[in-house]
Amino acid sequence: MTKASPDTLSTNTSSLKNNYWAVIPAAGVGKRMGSKIPKQYLPLAGKTVLEQTLNVFIQHSDITGIVVAVTEGDPYWQEISVNFNQENMKPVIIAPGGQERCHSVLNALQVLSLHASDNDWALVHDAARPCLTSKDLDQLISRLSAGSTGGLLGVPMADTVKSCDKQQNVIMTVDRSELWRALTPQMFPYKLLQEALAHAIENKALVTDEASAIELQGLQPKMVEGHPGNIKITHPGDLQLAELFFANASE
Repeated sequence: MTKASPDTLSTNTSSLKNNYWAVIPAAGVGKRMGSKIPKQYLPLAGKTVLEQTLNVFIQHSDITGIVVAVTEGDPYWQEISVNFNQENMKPVIIAPGGQERCHSVLNALQVLSLHASDNDWALVHDAARPCLTSKDLDQLISRLSAGSTGGLLGVPMADTVKSCDKQQNVIMTVDRSELWRALTPQMFPYKLLQEALAHAIENKALVTDEASAIELQGLQPKMVEGHPGNIKITHPGDLQLAELFFANASE
């Protein structure tokens, strides 16, 4: 894995007004998978889950570089080898993982401060979402770049939604007409997101996605409809679905 230096990055990006940086928090352990290996390092279609995720951003022409937050001393990360296109080399910067997702993302943004300007964009994406399509990435960048707040990929709720008590008794059926499932990437101006996450953590709000931190600032992120196949690998069955995605993509 190539690790970029500040000098290299300043040379590559100084002529650009707006850059798009992918931020990948990859310090989770994935307890619900029931695997000894963190889920981002499980095999998927000839690579690891994380490699498949990284490849989406490496291959996309609008992405300037990638910041990956990993646990210090992570032995699996050391074995990662992404096949770069030598004619389109992109920097991959390493940041320290944190206790929670929000800490890892903030750490990545702080490392990125050496390279990014305030008007750059940060696209935060789950390490365990390898089925993101370039079409969805195109749409996200196209729809949000003209604004100043940012937003996220999502999918309208299709199922009937029930609210239950702690004993799993149904309390009521929830109106789903305005409900969406939040996906990633979630794309926000670099400086805005950094300040919003820092503010949330300082106020002990351990937000589970970046849009929540932006919402706490009184802002309204834009929802961009994405493909429902952009699944997050959480349970063993999800890995099987991801295998089908890559099998169909290769046909």
